[in-house]
Amino acid sequence: MSVAQPDQLPHSDRQRVRVWLRLLKVTKIVESVVRENLRAEFDTTLPRFDVMAALYRFQDGLKMSELSAALRVSNGNVTGIIERLVTDGMVLRVPVEGDKRATLVRLTKKGHDEFSKMAEAHARWVNEVLADLTPEECEQVIGILDVVGRSHKHTAEVSDHD
Repeated sequence: MSVAQPDQLPHSDRQRVRVWLRLLKVTKIVESVVRENLRAEFDTTLPRFDVMAALYRFQDGLKMSELSAALRVSNGNVTGIIERLVTDGMVLRVPVEGDKRATLVRLTKKGHDEFSKMAEAHARWVNEVLADLTPEECEQVIGILDVVGRSHKHTAEVSDHD
């Protein structure tokens, strides 16, 4: 079986590839703005922000495995970030009753307060990048992406929480 070259694909297939490339381009633009602003304004990284965001949503704390699953990364990726957050007083480790090997990690008051500031700034930065979209256009894009997310739910979950 031969693989069709891009110029041999039907128009609708080429359009879908163009959609993907545009999504990727815009994602990289937004991510670049967020990364740079997190570094400049908060001296932090996007992975650290993501860990704090997950812990912010689960205020009772998460086991490391739950945190890794929530972020869709390996435990190893999260461990170093947690170590630095603990050192900085942003995160606290809490033993799990009845399981000597397990600990919960959760934000300290300092971590909660710092993340609240970062989240507010994050929303502002994203709104600045996407300012040319009307509320109606935002709803259209969300609806379209939800269609894709629903049709591929087994491979990736797309929701309002992402």
